[in-house]
Amino acid sequence: IQNRAQEEMGKVQREYLLREQLKAIQRELGEESEEQATVNELRRKIDEAKLPEEALKEANRELSRLEKLPTASPEYSIIRTYLELLVGLPWSKSTGEQIDVPHAREVLDHDHYDLVKIKERVLEYLAVRRLKEERKAEELERAREEVSVEEGVTVEKINPSQPLQSQEAARAINREPILCFVGPPGVGKTSLGQSIARALGRKFARMSLGGIRDEAEIRGHRRTYIGAMPGRILQTLRRVDTNDPVIMLDEVDKVGADWRGDPSSALLEVLDPEQNYNFRDNYLDLPFDLSKVMFIATANALEPIPAPLRDRMEILELSGYTEEQKLHIARNYLLPKQLESNGLKKDELTVNDDALRRVARDYTREAGVRNLERQVGALCRKVARQIAEGKPGPVHVTAENLAEYLGRQRFFEEAAERIDRPGIATGLVWTPVGGEIIFIEAATMPSKEERLILTGQLGDVMKESAMAALSYVRSNAVALGLPANVFEGQNVHIHVPAGAIPKDGPSAGVTMTTVLVSLASGRNVRSDVAMTGEITLRGKVMPIGGIKEKVLAAYRSGIRTIILPKKNELDLMEDLPKELREQMTFVFATDIRQVLDAALEPTDAGDEKDHTEHNGAAARPRRRKSEKAVAKA
Repeated sequence: IQNRAQEEMGKVQREYLLREQLKAIQRELGEESEEQATVNELRRKIDEAKLPEEALKEANRELSRLEKLPTASPEYSIIRTYLELLVGLPWSKSTGEQIDVPHAREVLDHDHYDLVKIKERVLEYLAVRRLKEERKAEELERAREEVSVEEGVTVEKINPSQPLQSQEAARAINREPILCFVGPPGVGKTSLGQSIARALGRKFARMSLGGIRDEAEIRGHRRTYIGAMPGRILQTLRRVDTNDPVIMLDEVDKVGADWRGDPSSALLEVLDPEQNYNFRDNYLDLPFDLSKVMFIATANALEPIPAPLRDRMEILELSGYTEEQKLHIARNYLLPKQLESNGLKKDELTVNDDALRRVARDYTREAGVRNLERQVGALCRKVARQIAEGKPGPVHVTAENLAEYLGRQRFFEEAAERIDRPGIATGLVWTPVGGEIIFIEAATMPSKEERLILTGQLGDVMKESAMAALSYVRSNAVALGLPANVFEGQNVHIHVPAGAIPKDGPSAGVTMTTVLVSLASGRNVRSDVAMTGEITLRGKVMPIGGIKEKVLAAYRSGIRTIILPKKNELDLMEDLPKELREQMTFVFATDIRQVLDAALEPTDAGDEKDHTEHNGAAARPRRRKSEKAVAKA
């Protein structure tokens, strides 16, 4: 053992001696050692990086430490990695493109169809930034010419076409709200950010925040930890090599939190224009100016975003597309893109408008156009295969032969099939992926307890809406033309199908009330009618949100008559395209009786017979007892 230990010591000593001799030889020959060459290269980069005073001081201090350390020291690689990051950050590198509002409008119109409100807000944002740049440049120029400058402070001449070098000026210009695009998948949130970057002539970077649970992903790790790294913000800036890119924070509503910290809290400093000029990453431990970065966030829903973070952003909602808008997008954007992607010429495949409408209506049911693009791509691939196999072209796709390429249709208009008896109605709901229709069902069973049973994974708010609906029907039974003892001695069961999906919200109140009145009166609900709205115990219909998404969902399902709260009429006129409004009938209600008049089918002899067969117990419970006694006799 002693001999082996001595051999190992001898090897180490011999290696150390040879390295020292090599250094001595290199000094005699006037050559740099590898370690010295690394230090000199870092020193050159520090001089070229134009670091701020505090960063320069820290870089020189760390470089001095690096010179004194042997390469075998554990700290050597840590300090070297830190310095490489320090000099690699774009402290003073700006794209410096002047904002051209007319050019920005051309780019946005070329890349995206419709989205008028969103484009207007983006152009306003850019126009304000340009004016503030120009005004600030004028003020600094006047200050340079007219005002005596205090000792130690310099004011550089600034041209509107050049980036502002003054930190104070940059902070004043960038005190604009952070834009946050909220909407269902496939409506163009991410691509809109890319278009904004192109319109500004800046570099674009995307950071996906979905599933992030560690605060260090944003702020970085402290250097004392093994394997420490800077946060994603600084890594992104180092990658794009400019301090004024457009950074898209994608899926900001999917950020989580656990014992490692809350990343959304770390984002508060990043997205606050009053603080982000002095952002400190835990790894860098130096202030870095983020005020020139244009941050754009995207989300599918607002509710999961913490209130403080939401308060720092300006919310711009992107709704789903109408069928005509989808047709225009498919014709002018998706089809040419897929033809090129699949190696097809324009004259080798033609798809008429009826076929594209059928693709949007029968093969996809979504608010955006992502699945529509997939189906168009599948169509192009089928045609490409035919051409590759030598079959003659060109191919003309119509509504009649569409199934030959895409198979059977996947979605059907099922409202008329499901609403075939009293106690069923069609409601409208909003989800993070757009609007949907739901079917609410009710049934009664004899019972001494008289309970309200609710199933279908309903949330607390929706359960309370059902309770309010039942209380209203029972307390106003006579006024509604029902027996005074309606639902007496019975359990009332309300079920919302698709039980695996959680549901909540107050907007199903009018639908539940309509279902209960339909059940009690034996009158069917019209199958071509859908409704939404909150109800009070006095029968008032209150306004709700998500109007455009809900109307589009009804239209996609083949429903053309919709009952809405009266107070949502202005929202409808403002958000819904005129061509869609003209194809549909809207009933605006302030009281639940107006909803019932529009939704329930008229009473006639057939209805009375139906009523006796299907639900005599609901409307006339006492008569059922007598019938039962007669049957026994």
